[in-house]
Amino acid sequence: MIKMYKLGLKLWSVNTDRYYKEAVRLYENGVFDYIELYIVPNSLEFIPVWLALKIPYIIHCPHFAHGFNLAKKNKRDYNLQIYEQVKKYADILEAKYIIFHGGIDGDIEETANQLIEFREKRALLENKPFIALPNSMGGNYCRGFNFEEIKIVKDEVGCGFCLDFGHAICAANYQNKNRFDYIVALMKLKPSMFHLMDLKDINSFYDSHLHLGTGQLRIDKIMDFLPKNAIVTLETEKTSKCDLNDFIADCSFMRKEFTC
Repeated sequence: MIKMYKLGLKLWSVNTDRYYKEAVRLYENGVFDYIELYIVPNSLEFIPVWLALKIPYIIHCPHFAHGFNLAKKNKRDYNLQIYEQVKKYADILEAKYIIFHGGIDGDIEETANQLIEFREKRALLENKPFIALPNSMGGNYCRGFNFEEIKIVKDEVGCGFCLDFGHAICAANYQNKNRFDYIVALMKLKPSMFHLMDLKDINSFYDSHLHLGTGQLRIDKIMDFLPKNAIVTLETEKTSKCDLNDFIADCSFMRKEFTC
């Protein structure tokens, strides 16, 4: 079977001064198929700039680093305020999906309740590692780190699922589960799309975002899980502030090595 993946470039809504022109050039040359745009709070002024590109979009809601935390009841007002900005981006850019993190600490039922209030039919919940990356905001544990929590949100909200392979490996490590058996379990939740990167340490509880083929993750085994025409955002690091040559290499890695 020939697998043709739809590859996505991850950018932030404020990235109009760095990667914008490169994104236009690479899209016109067929390097990638869509932009996954992370919405930085209070950046609505950039909507016309992104609309001008005429590129398909998937939207990523802000997460804990920007104060958005669905798992905490005392964040409801702020979360709703930020979601309204995200919704405006998604509506105007005609985004296919909006990706949400489950939050930090707090309670998974609160995550579900707040997503229900949004009534967002494009919502996808992204799986997370269990332990949050070291931060100055005081959060420790990610909601939506295991099969059970993801299923709770999917069942109660009726939302979709974004499977992040790197996060899944980290969560499996923490739960002392076989990594690929755990991915098999997550695949039963019928993900609508995927996130992919390589990992510096395959045994770590913390994720990393290395370029494909430069870390310890068996990318070839991961590819076995991707269905035909899978939507895959490459969440690899950007080593240059001026160009996207490293992203080009990652796309080439996917197209040449794993289109068979």
